[in-house]
Amino acid sequence: MDPWVQQGAAEIARRAVRELEALVAVSSPSGDVHGAEECAALCAVLVPDEAQVERVPCSSAGHAPDVVARLRGSGDRRVVLLGHIDTVIPHANHKPLARDGDKLVGSGAVDMKGGVVLALGAMRALARVPERYAEVALVLVGDEEWRTAPFVHAARFAGWDACLCFEAGERMQDGGEGVVVRRKAAGTIRITARGRAAHSGSAPDRGRNALLALASAAQIVARCHDPGGPHRLTAVPTVIRSGDAFNVVPGRGELTCDIRADVTEAILGVLDALPAEIEGVALATEPVRLWPGMDAAAATAGLLESASALLGREVGGVARGGASDASHFAEGMPITVDGLGPRGGAAHNPEEYVLADSLHERAEVALAVIAAALDGRY
Repeated sequence: MDPWVQQGAAEIARRAVRELEALVAVSSPSGDVHGAEECAALCAVLVPDEAQVERVPCSSAGHAPDVVARLRGSGDRRVVLLGHIDTVIPHANHKPLARDGDKLVGSGAVDMKGGVVLALGAMRALARVPERYAEVALVLVGDEEWRTAPFVHAARFAGWDACLCFEAGERMQDGGEGVVVRRKAAGTIRITARGRAAHSGSAPDRGRNALLALASAAQIVARCHDPGGPHRLTAVPTVIRSGDAFNVVPGRGELTCDIRADVTEAILGVLDALPAEIEGVALATEPVRLWPGMDAAAATAGLLESASALLGREVGGVARGGASDASHFAEGMPITVDGLGPRGGAAHNPEEYVLADSLHERAEVALAVIAAALDGRY
């Protein structure tokens, strides 16, 4: 193994559990300004002293500013390290970090505060070798989980050489180290129903039931689900709201659906499948979120081969269906690699966890990929 990778990963691992415990102790659901500020302050302490830390406006209005920490050196290449500090877990359900056998269980542990810990450690390792880069920037955002606005950082770092994102890592089918080089496009669609309210006892047939119309719309969306098809489309109704009283025909309502596919055109095709009216209830559809897909498999093949040589074991590219901010960078930055964080599971669930041993192993992977990117080995 490359000595810089080996030494740096060992130093990251020595601190990783304590740093993860500190980050997970902060409840930071997406959009919560206080939680984001606490996480930002903690991260500012954990970056190396050589880094210049600034707070820049978040992509989403009403959110705390994002964190950008920069290291400047005498080399040639510029690389972005990317992560997010927000979670999907509300304050009432927040769990601090606790060990359960080989698992470190806590809210946001794998998605993605574990990855943030590795990125912070990588910055400290990079601070000791400024001759290897012109600039490295660590970008930590506070709105990844729920953002619907355009992502502002893609333009800020346009023209840089590589984006390396620290979402959770995994293993390949043969047991090798896996990093993410393909992601689906992600869409959230909202269907608004406008019917007519009426007394459900004395005049039910005078109403136009928005709830029933949305239930029919949900079935139409679900019938578009085709994960084995040419675009690997998944179409899942997720939230429905309609009605205000038990004795009133609901006149209005709203349905939200999560749509994923290899291409955004397939997501928009689900909207085209929905009618403008069902049983006298008008339906209005709109995409409230549309994130691009990512396919960096070919562009990063040489990079991962070089990283494998530095690591002394195989690093290969895998595909993942979940959305990530890396996809926004991948549109203009072909060398984009995601999934550099630790392994774990149960993301967005009460028992979310990081595998403790993977913190060291994945720190090695991350540093090997960073070194290959900075050396231009692709």
